[in-house]
Amino acid sequence: MAENLNPTKLEYYEEMWKLQSNATLLSSFQGEDGKQVLILDSTIFHPQGGGQPADTGFIFNSDFKFSVQGVRSKDKIVYHYGFFENSENAVLESKIEKGAEVLLQVDGERRKLNSRLHSAGHLLDACTAIVGLGHLAPGKGYHFPAGPYVEYKGTVPQNELQSKQQQLELEANNLIAKGGKVFASVLPYNEAAALCDGCLPDYIPKGSNPRIIKLGEQPGCPCGGTHVSDISEILGVKVSQIRVKKGMTKVFYNVEP
Repeated sequence: MAENLNPTKLEYYEEMWKLQSNATLLSSFQGEDGKQVLILDSTIFHPQGGGQPADTGFIFNSDFKFSVQGVRSKDKIVYHYGFFENSENAVLESKIEKGAEVLLQVDGERRKLNSRLHSAGHLLDACTAIVGLGHLAPGKGYHFPAGPYVEYKGTVPQNELQSKQQQLELEANNLIAKGGKVFASVLPYNEAAALCDGCLPDYIPKGSNPRIIKLGEQPGCPCGGTHVSDISEILGVKVSQIRVKKGMTKVFYNVEP
């Protein structure tokens, strides 16, 4: 259903705090699971991935209103999953046409929470070096509201876990209280590396143009997610546990309500 379509333009890449936008409908069809799917030329909806849940909200015009319940990206095409509200399928088929102009509206409260959780995860990354955990190599992060964590390659001695947990929380909240602007930018490889302490992870192809997130004065890092506009908007972080298992260290955290 997405044959011969250009990659979806990701408007949230540079405007992470934008909650409304206009787009053009490129395709509408029913997926194998029975859900309706919309494909647009551009989107402000963040798809699920990178440890961050998908945005929800609405896509609509004068003819229909589509409730977005899930968003996925595949081969650079973004798929919006959901259902049409208060409309019969027979009527919709005559009204939903390729080229229709639509308005996109993201659930602001959900976006705000997801952005705070994701930003807090990156802030904890920065704090590992501050509290003497610089030997830990970044792994993956899970920034869903239920059970967010950041994971690293490397271990911490069992007798240091409690003290490091307290230190991480203290340093993260010190940085939150201090604040600092957050920016995202797609940059040439060398410029991106310079912002990330001089190097990029091996999974970033040399010569590519990665998107870099930078929180205040902390080193940048490649990331495709959404974030707060200022570190202070995280409000506060609670580090609930540090767990070491099979050569990995997992830091569980959450943000203030």
